[in-house]
Amino acid sequence: MLRISSIGLRSEEPGHGLLEQGTIAIDANGLQRCLQGELLYEPDLSRLDLPLSRQLVLGGMGSAVFAPVKVESNQFGVMVIARTAPQGFSSSDCEFLRQLNEHIALATHQTQLYDALQTAYDDLRQSQQAAMQQERMRALGEMASGIAHDINNALTPASLYTDSLLEDQRLDQKQRGILEIVRRAIEDVGHTVGRIRDFYRKPEEAAKLAPVDINAMIQQAASLTRASWSDMAIQRGAAIDVAFDLAPDLPTVMGIESEIREALINLMLNAIDAVAQGGRIDLRTSVSGASTSSLVRVEVSDNGVGMDEETRRRCLEPFFTTKGERGTGLGLATVYGTMERHSADIEIESAAGIGTTMRLSFAIPTVPAVGAVAPASAGALPPQRILIVDDDPLVLKSLRDTLEADGHSVTMTDGGQAGIDAFLAARAQGNPFPVVITDLGMPYIDGRKVSGAVKTAAPETVVLLLTGWGQRLVADGDIPPHVDRVLSKPPKLRELREALAQCLQA
Repeated sequence: MLRISSIGLRSEEPGHGLLEQGTIAIDANGLQRCLQGELLYEPDLSRLDLPLSRQLVLGGMGSAVFAPVKVESNQFGVMVIARTAPQGFSSSDCEFLRQLNEHIALATHQTQLYDALQTAYDDLRQSQQAAMQQERMRALGEMASGIAHDINNALTPASLYTDSLLEDQRLDQKQRGILEIVRRAIEDVGHTVGRIRDFYRKPEEAAKLAPVDINAMIQQAASLTRASWSDMAIQRGAAIDVAFDLAPDLPTVMGIESEIREALINLMLNAIDAVAQGGRIDLRTSVSGASTSSLVRVEVSDNGVGMDEETRRRCLEPFFTTKGERGTGLGLATVYGTMERHSADIEIESAAGIGTTMRLSFAIPTVPAVGAVAPASAGALPPQRILIVDDDPLVLKSLRDTLEADGHSVTMTDGGQAGIDAFLAARAQGNPFPVVITDLGMPYIDGRKVSGAVKTAAPETVVLLLTGWGQRLVADGDIPPHVDRVLSKPPKLRELREALAQCLQA
């Protein structure tokens, strides 16, 4: 088959039904010889009983030349030139068309090569851009992994002391509320550091989802951003009103609480930036859809500067920002990643000078969501002699203070070698440590070597690995063989107590 790629402007009517992108059967029209490189001249089209000839005759044509279009041995087409009169082409006309066709073939071939080169160039450029973006994501993930230990170390004292303070029954409701906000902020920072890696690689295992109260998440996001939309706005002389329109008895959705809260915080911060000179932010929740496919919808709306179409189209791209040096371009990209991981949808309505509405839609589980089963109580744990090995003095002090408050006897050592020496010395004196809590990332002698030395000397000793890379070790299946339990920094006091109880009672 030949595909009709072009019909001349003056030839549409004489073509009589021939259409561009249509096809012509080679065998049915006697064009085999032409495709073998021969120029065919038919002085009287009316004598031929072929489909193409009949169409040309119906269009008023009397004679035609069928000229092969080829470059060297590459034949890629046929040119049909027709005239109204029979015997319309002389031998010199045919020779002229044969030579002309060689130039046409060369020009056509060069055009095809140019188009192919342009396509290849565009593909290469897109591939390079994708590779550069992937490399930037990988570098960001590696950087996050590298600094996660230091960040989580810095958060550890805050986490432990906050948990300890929250157990004080003398706190009033306001003080307890402030500490709860601090604790949530600490947890979210830890989750954020770990999730940056998701920009360049997918999680190795399915995340553990739990029922999430969306209305509560909105209230918490508003509380965590209050300084931006209230106190700091007032200092600038701007008034930002935040209004809530939350559906009562909103169904819970399955998700990761810290990720959804962070997504809402990012949307709040963007809305605050949009109404920096004053305006209104509306937070709404609702249920929509049929009973079998109901959705929980969350809307964060502002009447601020809005976005033009180009900005709206690109705003979810990583590193795209309109905030200049103030922006990282990761806020909405993080929101988009969160929605993808939750199999949820994000819609954006915006117009320059009018405002923006960000709409999140979460599927309501068909089976009623059930909260996670609380672990069985381990009962009161008898006081233990505990050796703590870390190279951060603040982590050592905070762990000692919280564990001593539980009645344990705690010995601190600075670094891996000092920890091994203290453990072996206590064992030699007949007063061994039944529990060792060690950091992973320490200079010279790290937590792997500490745990190996402890288990070699006393296999019955409980070894807890407390590290800023905890989630990554579990996800990668890289838990050291001599460790009984891995706990992530910043640690929760409840999880630390449960780990001690379960390991000692095993």
